[in-house]
Amino acid sequence: MLIQLSRDVGAYLYDVFVAKFDLWLAFGIVAQVLFAMRFIVQWIASEKAGKSVMPIAFWFFSMAGGTLTLVYGLVKREPVIIMGQALSIFIYIRNLQLIIKESRRRRAEGKSPA
Repeated sequence: MLIQLSRDVGAYLYDVFVAKFDLWLAFGIVAQVLFAMRFIVQWIASEKAGKSVMPIAFWFFSMAGGTLTLVYGLVKREPVIIMGQALSIFIYIRNLQLIIKESRRRRAEGKSPA
């Protein structure tokens, strides 16, 4: 039973990552790597600060990875990906707008940016 399961999983992974490999799959993988980088950036920044922080790079990686993942979903006609990313991009843009607004306010008050 375990041997058959191992063969089935191996055949599945081969089919998904090798037999169906094309440039769009590579594009989608790059998009997911960019999207995953936001968590790594946030984790490193939090470890350095000794508390949970959300660096601006998190939002830029979110935008880049989310946009590329949305493009992939649109090209591949994947409704789950499209639904998951379409609204998220607006949230990333809004967070960046709020960060820029706060940074300008702090500069106008003569305070250093957070």
